[in-house]
Amino acid sequence: MNAGHGILGRRLFATMTSTPKRVPIPKHGVDYRNTIVLAPMVRSGECPSRLLALKYGADLVWGPETIDKALIGTTRHVNPITNTIDFTRLSSNGAKNPALSHDQRESIIYRLHPEKEGKRLIYQIGTSNPETAVQAAKLVAPDVAGIDVNAGCPKPFSTLGGMGAALLKTPEKLCRILKALVEEVGEPHEIGISVKIRILDTPEATKDLVTQLCDTGITGLTVHCRTTPMRPRERAIRDQLRMVADVCREAGVACLMNGDVTSRDEALGLMSEFGADGAMIATAAETNPSVFRPKYEGGEAPWDEVVKEYITTALEVENRFGNAKYLLGQMIPGKLPIYKAMTSAKSYTDIVKTLGHEIELGAMAADVDQRLEIGSFEKPKLTKAERKAATKAAAKQAELSKDTPQLVTAAGIKRKADAAQLDMPPDIAQEQAPASVPERASVLSI
Repeated sequence: MNAGHGILGRRLFATMTSTPKRVPIPKHGVDYRNTIVLAPMVRSGECPSRLLALKYGADLVWGPETIDKALIGTTRHVNPITNTIDFTRLSSNGAKNPALSHDQRESIIYRLHPEKEGKRLIYQIGTSNPETAVQAAKLVAPDVAGIDVNAGCPKPFSTLGGMGAALLKTPEKLCRILKALVEEVGEPHEIGISVKIRILDTPEATKDLVTQLCDTGITGLTVHCRTTPMRPRERAIRDQLRMVADVCREAGVACLMNGDVTSRDEALGLMSEFGADGAMIATAAETNPSVFRPKYEGGEAPWDEVVKEYITTALEVENRFGNAKYLLGQMIPGKLPIYKAMTSAKSYTDIVKTLGHEIELGAMAADVDQRLEIGSFEKPKLTKAERKAATKAAAKQAELSKDTPQLVTAAGIKRKADAAQLDMPPDIAQEQAPASVPERASVLSI
């Protein structure tokens, strides 16, 4: 399917313009040119969402922004049940000591499927300095096709730490981060480094920024056609897009566009109109990932078909239930009675029953519920007295050193603030998506 899209794209761009210069694409990297890709989205870019986008024709997929400090200190596991690679860590809000509690679940910070997406997955990193960016990127670099720096997220959880759109105000720092990633991660691992930005208030300021960024050794740049204060409900501004694409092309860097792109066919038209090399689809793909499929191959699929595909994929990779339920809330039309019933579901078993897929997916749902300990398999919560007793037992057994005092709770050892990196977004609850922000945060394209 994607090969046909690539041929179509090459024909389109062969007639549009010639490229005077091209930054070499590393051996294990990917060329962003002639691609329609899944944008990085908080909570909406987890593993099953990416796999479904690829199934419906996305050429590449971006994972959600994952903070460098969240990935640093994780352990890489190959999961034989889901065939995924999981980067996990002990929770920073009441982490249990495995020696004290052998059934403790580690938090999944990042999950990817090496066979189905590894060669087409771009890891987007949230960072504010070169050192931690490099440290984190080195961990995931062997398993992805590229590292993308988030310099566009306008939400406080990112900007307050000097990350995301805050980097647009410190271009020197952003350039240092990119150069460090190119030299210390991209070149050794032979993958590309890219950046995603927003337009600035004036074309002159945007052009100056893009020129500096293209001089860092990156292979790709995505421009979200909105300024930092703008929100998704505000129409994208494309009057600077051709200029950005021209600057990138002159430097040999691929330029992707983002903002109000709703389908593959529309993306190709916009690329031709504004001279971009590729395009990202965000909100439309969250609602229905089949928007990546061109009309001549069927176009957008009915919501119920997409929902069944999503549930099946979520079960195969054992996606966290809260995240799966959230995405279903975006895919199922809110006016339908089935939507309200779905919102009351407490497990995958409830979901497949509600949607009428119990015969095909019931057994798989029950198995996943058991492993995730949800629904009828949820463990009873400790009473206050039991928690107090467990806390005393943990403290006695731990024999903590006086030189490194730590807080012990019923959950086990709770790390000190400096070890827990409390300046990163809080660890997520069991029912939330890996490496995402709290449920109260709105979904956005990074």
